[in-house]
Amino acid sequence: MRNDISMTGEIPRHHAASVEPGGSSALESASEPAGIRTEAVNRWLAENVEGVAEPVSFSLISGGRSNLTFRATDAAGTVRALRRPPTGGLLSTAHDMSREWRFITALWGTDVPVPEPVAYCTDTEITGCEFYVMNFVDGLVLAGEQDANRLSLAARTQAGTNLIDVLAALHRIEPEHVGLGDLVRGGNYVERQLRRWQIQLHQSGSPDLALLDEAHEILAAHIPEQGFGIVHGDFRPGNLAFGDDGSVLAVFDWELATVGDPLADLGWLLASWGQPGDEVPPSLVGPSTAPGFPTRAELADRYAESSGRDVSRLPYYVAFARWRIACIAAGVQARYRSGAMGDDGYHAEERVEQLHQQVVTAHQAVRDLGNRRKG
Repeated sequence: MRNDISMTGEIPRHHAASVEPGGSSALESASEPAGIRTEAVNRWLAENVEGVAEPVSFSLISGGRSNLTFRATDAAGTVRALRRPPTGGLLSTAHDMSREWRFITALWGTDVPVPEPVAYCTDTEITGCEFYVMNFVDGLVLAGEQDANRLSLAARTQAGTNLIDVLAALHRIEPEHVGLGDLVRGGNYVERQLRRWQIQLHQSGSPDLALLDEAHEILAAHIPEQGFGIVHGDFRPGNLAFGDDGSVLAVFDWELATVGDPLADLGWLLASWGQPGDEVPPSLVGPSTAPGFPTRAELADRYAESSGRDVSRLPYYVAFARWRIACIAAGVQARYRSGAMGDDGYHAEERVEQLHQQVVTAHQAVRDLGNRRKG
């Protein structure tokens, strides 16, 4: 499982979304960019992708500490996208390419727009890891407020409405109907998530363990009755491609996808959905502080209408999302301080205050949740 999430960065118009804290989002062109053995990958593409015209050139679209996405342009001008793990140090469960591939393959042709899967490579001798190829989706990724300037006010409203409708469509899909039935697990999804992130939090050695431990205890004591469905795990505008009219063209970055409680996706989205006048910053940088986007309340109402789900438990999932992003940020910082991720421009000391703010915000959100339950 991936456990570092995008917190900042500017993304140009392209097909992929994810940029990690301090990661690069600029287009990088080279005859052999880091992570691609051009000659070997060309041979594999020629053997496994119908209609590819050699030679194929590669340029990095998005990178940092998430999976890397390359634009693969063949001699005929056809553009595809290649996804592979980052080249730095990884946790054993991080950046599972087969999981991404499985979900986009399962969801291709449903009401959830995903890039068309093309081919998967399990031979790590080709370029040092497993990777996959999908068709290129040319759309606008709304990673930050500056990206919203490329949409009209009406299109921003449509973008918010459409992304909620896509999320509801995802949550309506029965996992068994798309070949994901074996991922269904018994027990409590949120309980498992709390246990997993708590373990990783303590492995990080965060200086704010006391606050996050207290938040964990409150969350564990108030776990609501669980829903059931496919969970994306990082659903937000920065992981979607939009058309100029605000329509959702594709959903990317399925490396955290699983089967669990769908309200976890909605809580994650709303925790990151800032709006004008907020006193508490959003958990992640996004476009929604620009004029024209729906409010969090409007998104929640739209989801309830579109999905038919009860959203009365939503405050819990928003608080859980804020706690989770604080745990993730602590883990990212710890790995960089230890040198496990190498030197790719991440300045850990500059992130200390940002991490502390995430922790304080998460702690307060969970305390507020506990106080409401007592009242």
